[in-house]
Amino acid sequence: MAEHVASRAVSASELVEAHIARIEAVNPALNAVVFACFEQARRDAEAADAAIRRGDAPGPLHGVPITIKGSFDVAGTPTTIGLTRRRKDQMAKDGPLIARLRAAGAIVLGKTNVPQLLMGNETDNPVFGRTRNPWNLDRSPGGSSGGEAAIIAAGGSALGMGSDIGGSIRLPAHACGIHSFKPTSGRLTMLGHAQVFAGQEAIVCQPGPLARSTKDLQLAMKVLAAPGQEKFDPAIPPVPFLDPAAVSLSGLRVGMFTDNGVIQTAPALRRAVLEAGAALRERGVTVEEWTPPDVPEATRIYLGLLFGDGMAAARRAVRRSRRDLGFTGNLRDMWRNLGLNSYLLSMGLPRQWVSSRMLELTGQHQLAVVFKEGLGRVSTDHYWQLVERRNQYRARFISELDARRFDAVICPPDALPALTHGTSYTLFTALSYATLFNLLGMPAGVVAATRVRKGEESDRPRSLDIVERCAAKVEHQSAGLPVGVQVAARHWREDVALAVMAALEDHFRTQPLYPAHPTMRETSGASDTGVR
Repeated sequence: MAEHVASRAVSASELVEAHIARIEAVNPALNAVVFACFEQARRDAEAADAAIRRGDAPGPLHGVPITIKGSFDVAGTPTTIGLTRRRKDQMAKDGPLIARLRAAGAIVLGKTNVPQLLMGNETDNPVFGRTRNPWNLDRSPGGSSGGEAAIIAAGGSALGMGSDIGGSIRLPAHACGIHSFKPTSGRLTMLGHAQVFAGQEAIVCQPGPLARSTKDLQLAMKVLAAPGQEKFDPAIPPVPFLDPAAVSLSGLRVGMFTDNGVIQTAPALRRAVLEAGAALRERGVTVEEWTPPDVPEATRIYLGLLFGDGMAAARRAVRRSRRDLGFTGNLRDMWRNLGLNSYLLSMGLPRQWVSSRMLELTGQHQLAVVFKEGLGRVSTDHYWQLVERRNQYRARFISELDARRFDAVICPPDALPALTHGTSYTLFTALSYATLFNLLGMPAGVVAATRVRKGEESDRPRSLDIVERCAAKVEHQSAGLPVGVQVAARHWREDVALAVMAALEDHFRTQPLYPAHPTMRETSGASDTGVR
């Protein structure tokens, strides 16, 4: 699009109008764009076209219509993160990364929906309501960048900005059939982004792009990670962003796994990773099956660090509004907030609460992991021990990469395809495939790969475990949903991860089940919008 605008093959105004029309067509069904900036976008497009007529040098994103996750500051808009008390607070200026995108010529169409407090692998909150998946309106687009992934997949935005502390960029891309990228922890500034876990720095949230091609991810990363961040954020080291085009696939060594020992993946996710491994081998990459070290331990450390305050910060954020807790007299509001509220309440209980042991004794092993490590506020001493456990685990993980001489890793991004609405809080351990790389701080992205075939929805054994039973229900009627493959690389080697992702996209795009065009249907087909 930027190339066409620069060559005058199409105008920025034409692009903006086409995308506004698309948003107006699909957003009533999706509820993805929750704050429109259409009039400002039209003015910005006119200015972009005038610059081309004057002969000004265009930026790398000149005239490209984009959307921004609702957790970033955009001038003249609220940054609610799903809290009703923040919906009237207008931001005075863009955050630094949004300013970089605008300076590169991008045109902001609006902001997209998020889950309340950015917590959960689905997108629903008391301010703007629920966002639905363009592949199946009965399914979630994932979270917390769910609105962003949904509108990009549906063609309403060319490029999006998200953020990721536990898969929040990668999980929605997987669920919606697009591509996304989380850079190395500390690569991009978090200034201008809402702080949910203020002061918690053991696990660093990272901004990153979402798009319909890996080439677009590379372009966005060159803009976002350009030199100079250390001038306004001293926490960002001036490490140069390397060009993925300079990476030679021949000679790379890649580790591959489909089961992390925490929760079994759905058959389509396993198939996608194995097919990705075969495709890389055809391109000269050495791919070896590998079992990563003790991912259950990594998951326990992640939970302990992220929720070390017993979710006190989250409770402070919501306690000012009964509506934010769902206490409105509306049963639908109360039900939609039940998952988050149960976490807010349970996290205030003493650590090692008897319920963890009871869950184990009754066969609820998945929930026992969450309750044992993520339950209750911890002491400073215990928190420091968790940080040291993180350091030791990271050293062990890298040591194993060194021993196998792996440059990158491919694996599932999630245990399941797009979730049914309301199940994300039960299925927290399904995120362990994504949270591993947040704990480690390694760059990781998701490339759209395939769709669930009829007849391969589930091979999950019967279980008394509530999480396993819920996972089986999600897998039921999942045929046709998109599936992604996750690619991670060593710290500061975003170029390697993006090069591998580009190779996988080249392969998967030629396959008949590549998730190119969302169907905008409900499971029953009764409410087909007719949009293609």
